Amino acid sequence: MKKVYIGMSADLVHPGHLNVIKKARELGDVEIIIGLLTDKAIASYKRVPFMTFIQRYEVVENIKGVSGVIPQETLDYVPNLEKIKPDYVIHGDDWREGVQKETRQRVIDTLSKWGGELIEVPYTEGISSTKLQGVIKEIGITPEVRLKSLRRMIEAKPIVRLLDTHNGLSGLIVENIYVDTPNGRREFDGMWASSLTESTVKGKPDIEAVDFSSRANTLNDVLEVTTKPIVYDGDTGGKSEHFIFTVRTLERLGVSAVIIEDKTGLKKNSLFGTDVEQTQESIEAFCEKIKMGKHAQKTSHFMIIARIESLILGKGIEDALNRAKAYIDAGADGIMIHSREKTPDEIFEFCRHYNKLENRKPLVAVPSSYNKVTEDELIENGINVVIYANQILRSAYPAMVQTAKHILTDLSSFNTDSQMMSINEILELIPGGK
Repeated sequence: MKKVYIGMSADLVHPGHLNVIKKARELGDVEIIIGLLTDKAIASYKRVPFMTFIQRYEVVENIKGVSGVIPQETLDYVPNLEKIKPDYVIHGDDWREGVQKETRQRVIDTLSKWGGELIEVPYTEGISSTKLQGVIKEIGITPEVRLKSLRRMIEAKPIVRLLDTHNGLSGLIVENIYVDTPNGRREFDGMWASSLTESTVKGKPDIEAVDFSSRANTLNDVLEVTTKPIVYDGDTGGKSEHFIFTVRTLERLGVSAVIIEDKTGLKKNSLFGTDVEQTQESIEAFCEKIKMGKHAQKTSHFMIIARIESLILGKGIEDALNRAKAYIDAGADGIMIHSREKTPDEIFEFCRHYNKLENRKPLVAVPSSYNKVTEDELIENGINVVIYANQILRSAYPAMVQTAKHILTDLSSFNTDSQMMSINEILELIPGGK
């Protein structure tokens, strides 16, 4: 019996997939083996799939004609092909261009070693997983699915990329903006619900002056128009007795994680460092807050991430590491390490020690001050999540100031038109607005 190998993501099974399998069955008495791309393989060139690998596996193995399903760990087919040595590989002809062009050539070169053949099926017009995912985004997402998505991304991607959001409009930017690269589509993976930017938008200082009820209203605005995971900036978390209610509300809304910092007293922005009086919470007290938060949550998917301020306050690497160990032992699902230095040197030194911990958890960095660092460098040093914490707001304010000055100078808005979206673009920006 000859072997047919078909690689697929199968996040949303559609007629295009069935056409490929039908073509395989037309070859006669064959063994059809599906190479099901793992979350990590899919995430290497596009968005993490909506369904988990196990869910996709269950769907594909029950398609008529499929003989077996094996994981395909990378976008590259070669490791599985060399193991199975199929007589045929079948794929849609849409991979002749774009990110999979090189993958296709490697398949051809590998099959030639044993006389195998690539068969290409004409692309099914109007149907693709990407288009169907767009429809799902319009329909929306459940809190449960969104809640789980951050952990899945951390497991699947070399680094998870978050951008600040402070209202529904900024959420739409994070949700929809992307760039195409030779390695596939690049986009933001989720949102950072920043207390700094939300306070600033409301014209208030970043001292926890905006209460949780108000911030929950903003979250609802963002949740209504987006599908990507949200990480909530919890500042100090407030009193431990109050933090448990914050955790329960965030989890119920579908927020994936909260990050709380180990400071006490009136909050001052960390980038002030020792220029202003800031007091770090005791390890024991902060561990108790983490434990109370973990006990309050109802699912295993919600994450409480501990933000360590030791480097900000000049207490050094050893203090930061001692706190990281203690916070993880207390139940923290991740550690955020912060610095106000202009280079990432002390962050990377912390990483070198942290990565050796036996019970290591995901590591988060916020390169606001050391912003010349690249994501590749962060990955090399073991950073799992990068947060661009305030860039959206910081770019919006100067643009608004410039427009206001032009109107005052010209006594007309005509000369500002070239710097702005048109009225039609504004109306079409939001579905249903026109």
